[in-house]
Amino acid sequence: MSQTTQTPSVPPYVNSAMKFVLRSPAHGMVSKTVLLITFTGRKSGKTYSTPVDYSQDGDQVTIFTHADWWKNLRNGAPVTLRMRGRELQGLAEPVAEDKQAVAAGLTAHLRKVPSDARYYGVTFDDHRSPRAEEVEKAAQNVVMIASGSADPNVAPLHD
Repeated sequence: MSQTTQTPSVPPYVNSAMKFVLRSPAHGMVSKTVLLITFTGRKSGKTYSTPVDYSQDGDQVTIFTHADWWKNLRNGAPVTLRMRGRELQGLAEPVAEDKQAVAAGLTAHLRKVPSDARYYGVTFDDHRSPRAEEVEKAAQNVVMIASGSADPNVAPLHD
């Protein structure tokens, strides 16, 4: 009998609470690693918002997900990112097929946000680097979403 390992998922009530906190003056408790991404459904036209962990390099924001909502972001969809109490308009580009790029991005993300490793079944070696074989395995089941500012006049976000 084989065993499968499930990565932890976030219960809906946690997402609801996180949305409330991220929109409030208390956002600073979580907004260094969690943002609220808002996008339009590709079929329904409805607006959706979901809290996600992220990492940032200049004006480039990187998000990873196991969920199917990323399909709404195909072809450079416009998004609103609520980060650190500010709203940033941008374009999101999912990377689903290029698993090497996903693995490289996930490695960089986990170096910045090591607490996310549990969601991907990744552990760290003695040098505090994500184990490459575990990252490569995780990359098979996640999608990387890269988003930058849609406005060339917007300065990169910094702490």
